[in-house]
Formats: sequence, C-alpha cells, structure tokens
Amino acid sequence: MAVTGAASPLGEAVTAALVAAEGIGRVVAIDEQRGRAEGVTWRLGDVTSPAVAEQLRGANAVVHLAAPTDLEAALHDPQRRERAVRAVQAVATASAAIGARRLVAVTSAMVLGASPDNPVPLPDDAPVAAAPDSGIVGDLLEVEHVLERTPRVHPGLAVTVLRPAALVGPGVDTVVTRHFEAPRLLALKETENAWQFCHFDDVATAVATALVHELDGSLTVGSEGVLDQERLELLSGMRRIELPAALALGTAQRLHRVGVLPTPASDLAFVTYPWAVSSERLRAAGWVAAYDNETCLGVLLEQIRGRHAVAARRMDRKDAALGAAGAAVALMGTAALMRRRRKRGSTA
Repeated sequence: MAVTGAASPLGEAVTAALVAAEGIGRVVAIDEQRGRAEGVTWRLGDVTSPAVAEQLRGANAVVHLAAPTDLEAALHDPQRRERAVRAVQAVATASAAIGARRLVAVTSAMVLGASPDNPVPLPDDAPVAAAPDSGIVGDLLEVEHVLERTPRVHPGLAVTVLRPAALVGPGVDTVVTRHFEAPRLLALKETENAWQFCHFDDVATAVATALVHELDGSLTVGSEGVLDQERLELLSGMRRIELPAALALGTAQRLHRVGVLPTPASDLAFVTYPWAVSSERLRAAGWVAAYDNETCLGVLLEQIRGRHAVAARRMDRKDAALGAAGAAVALMGTAALMRRRRKRGSTA
C-alpha cells in the first residue's frame, strides 16, 4: 500500500488509518519531504515525475490525495493545475506499471457542483456538474477527467474516486474554511443552504473501507445529515448578510477579474448553495463517520480563530475591521471604492 502526499494533514490521517486497519499490510508514505506519520516506510520524491514508479514499487494499491488542503500555497503556485494533472497521470501510469490492482484518488464533492436545485443529499452516482473555472474546482475537474480515462487506458487497474464534503481538521485551509474567517456569513436571498462537513479523519477511514471492501467507482463521504443556515449561525455565533444572488456573484466576478479576489466568483456557490452528499455506498460497507456536523464546525472555528478573510482573501485584523460588516458588504464596498477612484482619476 502506498499513499502520495503523505506529509500533508490529510495524508497523515490517511496513513495512520491504513496502519491501524486490518488487512492492509505495509504502508509506504510518499512525499517530497518526510512527514510525521509513524509505522510507515518513507520514500521521498516528486509524484509528478515518471520516476514515481520507483517510490511506488511493491505496492498492490495506491492512494493518491489530489484535493489540496492548503489554499494559501495553492494560490501562490502558478503551475498548480499543470502540476495536479501531471501528478495524477504519473501516479496512474506508475500504478499500472508496477502491477498495482487499485488506485484510490481523493478529490472533492465540489466537482458535483453547488446549486439551489441540488437534491439533499446528492447520491454517490450524481453527475459531475461543476462549471470549469480557473480555481481549485477547475483543477479537480481536470484530475477527474484523467481518472475517468484510466480504466480504459490501464484495464488491469481498478479506480475508486472518493469525493468528500467540505473538509475540516487541523491545518486545513480551503475556500469553505475561509468563509468563516469573515465578519459575517454571506447568504443569498430566496436560497436555502444545507451545510455538511467532513473531518479528514473520516476521509481516512473511508479510504481504508474502500480498499478493504474493494469498492469501485465514485464514492461520496461526509458527516451524517446537514445543518441549515439558522442552525449554523446559532452554533457559530455568527450573523448573516443577505444579498441577491446576481449582485453578489456579479460583484465577485468583477473583483476577481481585476485581481482583488484570489479565487473565481464561482467559488461563492460552495458557501451559498447546497452540495451535501449521501455516503450511501460507504455506509452500506460498514463505514460510519466519527464526527458529526456540529463537531466539525467546532473544529473549523477553533482552527480559524484569530484569522480574518473576505471572500477567501486573507486580511490582517486592521484590514478586516476596515472591510465592512461582512464578506458580501466588503465586496460591494471595494467595488464602490474602485468606482470612486476611477471617477477621481477621470476628473484629475
């Protein structure tokens, strides 16, 4: 058994779960630098290189962690998408070359898309419906395109794609976690959201379940049930700011185009529309989430304590105080400021 990205917070959880699971055997941990996981064999190397086959040698199954959990690092990597695609291509090819029987890839339920029309929860076989964009979701869609082709290109390699709900856990930094760093929670008028989280320890045991039970195809994983917006606000102690969808999304699009916002406007859908999942096939195989949504939210809030962000853009305390009463207001305020500056420039 081999795990790529084993030094990341999610990688550490996955390797620990595999070491503890019955019927897995020896675990090889692969990353560019050694992590803290114990009871594993560490092999250091770049998984985007064809030479990754050397790191994978001897593994009868491979776990590839494709979903990034460090948004800050991802935003500063100009070759992020190219690197993600090269990595999954290299790992899939190398897995087949060494005779591995199964490749388990962890992406995200974000690829299923967030929409006011989504059923709650989305089934395991829900179609991939997210819109391609320049952000993390677009990267994962490209990764999933490679995974979709892999069984045809490498017929002896079974592929399992695990799609978690919004990840939480120590060290996790995503568009969703940054939503809670804002002074207010953005909500869209005439829209009901359904919040669902997934602790990375539960992703880890889901990976072990998929391997032990040899589950093929796509699997979703998340905490049981959902939280509605009212319950979320009660538990978090945060208040909402409501805007019409067209206004919020249109403003975010303009600010992303001029570089004010680091992530595409389409990412707002994942904090305003439902994309909760069922985990039906995993539950049928005996998997049970150890963390409920309430506990996951508490973990998230503890993790982001003292941080400030507006629409995924990190700010220091002073900037956040100046940003207005919430993420949505800050978007509008920034747009108004830009208009005033343009007017001043035209009359100077």
